[in-house]
Amino acid sequence: MKKSVLITLAMAFFVSITSTAQSNRADYRVVPLPSAINGIKSNDFKLTEQSLVNYPKGNRDMERNAMMLSGYVEEMTGIHLSTRPCSDTKERPGNITLMLDETINGDEAYTITVTAKGVEISGKTPAGVFQGIQTLRKSLPVGITSVVNLPAAQVSSSPRFGYRGMHLDCVRHFFPVSTVKHYIDMMALHGMNRLHWHLTDDQGWRVEIKQYPRLTEVGGWRKGTVLGHNSPVNDGIRYGGYYTQEEIRDIVSYAAERYIDIIPEIDMPGHMLGALTAYPELGCTGGPYEVWCQWGVTDDILCVGKDQTLQFVKNVLDEVMQMFPSEYIHIGGDESPRVRWQECPLCQQRIKQVGIVAEQGKSPEALLQGWFTGEIQKYLSQHGKRIIGWDELLGCNVSTSATIMSWTGAEPGAKGAKLGHDVIMTPNTPMYFDHYQTKSTWNEPMAFGGCATLKMVYDFEPVAADLPADKRHHIIGAQANLWTEYVTCEPQIDYQVLPRMAALAELQWLQPDQKDYNDFKARLPRLVEIYKLYNWTYRAKSLVLENEDKPQN
Repeated sequence: MKKSVLITLAMAFFVSITSTAQSNRADYRVVPLPSAINGIKSNDFKLTEQSLVNYPKGNRDMERNAMMLSGYVEEMTGIHLSTRPCSDTKERPGNITLMLDETINGDEAYTITVTAKGVEISGKTPAGVFQGIQTLRKSLPVGITSVVNLPAAQVSSSPRFGYRGMHLDCVRHFFPVSTVKHYIDMMALHGMNRLHWHLTDDQGWRVEIKQYPRLTEVGGWRKGTVLGHNSPVNDGIRYGGYYTQEEIRDIVSYAAERYIDIIPEIDMPGHMLGALTAYPELGCTGGPYEVWCQWGVTDDILCVGKDQTLQFVKNVLDEVMQMFPSEYIHIGGDESPRVRWQECPLCQQRIKQVGIVAEQGKSPEALLQGWFTGEIQKYLSQHGKRIIGWDELLGCNVSTSATIMSWTGAEPGAKGAKLGHDVIMTPNTPMYFDHYQTKSTWNEPMAFGGCATLKMVYDFEPVAADLPADKRHHIIGAQANLWTEYVTCEPQIDYQVLPRMAALAELQWLQPDQKDYNDFKARLPRLVEIYKLYNWTYRAKSLVLENEDKPQN
């Protein structure tokens, strides 16, 4: 008995010192998994308080990268690293050095080289270096330590898609600036580079437009919010809010520092009750209109038979373009019933004026939306901008210069690519993160409906197998969307997207033959430790349950 106890104690001590020794060791098998991790014959690099972060002298982007890396290291390990400009290679040994390397293929590709002498993070651009920083950050142990051992290796990766997006709806429910920045921080950790920001809809107008102050003064507020899934009960509490132009510029700058472009969505011609309530003359009937207190689709949309409507849209976009330097402006185009246009003399007159005739099963009103979209497209093109629209635009004969966001399924995306449109794949199943994460929903926060499990997200393939080889380049990226009819606070935002955002990141970065769900699940707990570090809410059950697409007893 005594011998058994001694053996048990000895084993416990061995496990203790082994786990302690390993707890301060970096692990490069992060999420998303780098393309290559190759060992180098060298001792570990020891990261301590004496280590420095070097960056190219005079490069402000790289200086900011260095400061961010220093902050990340301190958050993860408690080790504070000073930063310094470096113009001489002799200054580099013993430290972490951020470098630009023109020979690296891809603007967001990176290489991390670790030897006993030091760490080099290289990229063709500062954006690539930043992605390398995220990988190093995620490889570090979480917890206070005096030294971190970085195994000697060369780690490299390049993202599969140039467009790696997440969407956030701040209309159905409005979130403060701090929450939007928090969302950007989550995206940066997961290697994403596009935030699709939904800012206008039937339930409110959230962006300040100085030429039209009533958009936010009147259109930014509703009389109450429906309870549940469009039940007959309304809470009767006035609800709303908006972002000032100064706040938007601050958020755009915050995102840009993390190499994330913000793409604003100003939905048109439908989902415009916020604007119509403020300026009823823009509608076919003249109103009165009311900012919606419920969810769904209304028949009241912009009257495109009026010249003043087109001028209104252009004036709004003028101010939007001043706030958002993004190449893209999202103009929606989805869920736009045309019943008002069928009855509106001015819209019918416009159809005749521009010579629209029904063709190939498309109604004159559908083609009128195509004409309207084309007018906006031409206007934005004059300012160096491109449009993104939802896949309903494929039924409107829009120009192939319009990028299509495929949401009603994967098939419209493949169709758009075959026609010559660039396409972003975001089919509602499994890319709508407002859907439940399991079919066993009795103890889940209220969500829109449907089911998109962690595995469903991971297994989604954006490029259809039968898409011709010469059309595959038109699938430029993938995105998940978070609509907020039933998402009311920051912890609920986190819960809906985490850990599904990790699965999305892996399909955005990895080639299909590199993906392995079981391996992903084995690596995921280390990423979750970072969620815990930042007190981010996440769905813990997704880490342990399998087959959640089947109802649980």
